Amino acid sequence: MMTMGSLFDGIGGFPLAAIRNGITPVWASEIEAFPIEVTKIRFPEMLHVGDITKLDGAKLPPVDVICGGSPCQDLSVAGQRRGLAGERSGLFMEQTRIAKEMRKADEQRNVPAYLVRPRYLVWENVPGAFSSAEGEDFRAVIEEIVRIKYSACDVPRPESGRWESAGAVLLGNEFSLAWRVMDAQLCEASHN
Repeated sequence: MMTMGSLFDGIGGFPLAAIRNGITPVWASEIEAFPIEVTKIRFPEMLHVGDITKLDGAKLPPVDVICGGSPCQDLSVAGQRRGLAGERSGLFMEQTRIAKEMRKADEQRNVPAYLVRPRYLVWENVPGAFSSAEGEDFRAVIEEIVRIKYSACDVPRPESGRWESAGAVLLGNEFSLAWRVMDAQLCEASHN
């Protein structure tokens, strides 16, 4: 059975999707009181681990998937466009830090490479991430995700200079990264 940790959890969208797909949500990080109370009711067995900036990935229960939708206000075309340098959207770097710390802890426990956790990272955000800082912010996101596995890897900008709404980075047989814009109004809504 696959397991999942949810960062920037809100009212538990990722845990709900996990359960609906046979994945067990193990822990969640959220700082707002009301959303935490909602998820305690919906997911009573899920551990609440608190503020992402105070977490140590090596001390969290290891999970197969880490999901998170870092705050989008600084990336959104409706915002002031501070990008990843913004106080809220810059929290994305905490997500990759936690994944790196968790993987390093598994490696130090001599977990075989193909079983080191997390094996998957999901980042959810707004389409404005593609154009923030003229596309540099999305390149930095892709690069930081790739660096969870290969710390010295550099990800270039697309030759066109513009990020497409879907794409992939493939690094041999051991690593791949893909992205796609999904229109939230067309996704199945939950009424639970």
